Amino acid sequence: MRHANTAALIRIGIAAIAALALSACAARPWASPVEVTRFVGTAPAELGRGTISIEPASGFDPQSLEFGLFRTQLAAELEQLGYRVVAQGGTQVAILSLSQNVAQPLQRRGPVSVGGGASTGSYGSGVGLGVGIDLSGPKPDEVSTLVSVAIRPAAGGANLWEGRASFTATANSPLADPAAAAARAIDALFTGFPGNSGETVTVQ
Repeated sequence: MRHANTAALIRIGIAAIAALALSACAARPWASPVEVTRFVGTAPAELGRGTISIEPASGFDPQSLEFGLFRTQLAAELEQLGYRVVAQGGTQVAILSLSQNVAQPLQRRGPVSVGGGASTGSYGSGVGLGVGIDLSGPKPDEVSTLVSVAIRPAAGGANLWEGRASFTATANSPLADPAAAAARAIDALFTGFPGNSGETVTVQ
């Protein structure tokens, strides 16, 4: 009878482990701070004034959803800086580049172990159950976003300003959504504009 009780408790323990493992599968959303690097040209007084148009960098489809989302955010930021954004023919041009990559992190899966033990004392028998399990669950994919913007005179010449912003978020984070990623990256990129040339800062 004692062995039967032990087996029953082990079966209950295994069922509880399964329930706990399922509840742990949904890893918490996570996003890194935004890392921003900017370079200021030799004519900073030309920044934030006049008209400016936005163009995609080479290889960036201007008809893509991503370009539309990031262009909208960039246009709003440029307007706040003092520019008047125009469809074409601006005195300056902002070249927008975007790279998003999805990576699967290495999984660290621990073994499941169940141990049962029985003992007899003065007041009857007792059964103990020891359980060990890694409840971290599978890690979600990670989405890395890199946005680069270069501002230059439309007539040609050296860049007046350029900057890039990058961060990583888990696929289950709201910041993995392209619209949210656009808002966060562009906002961080132009925080404290134009910034100190060559300096890399972290924006939460």
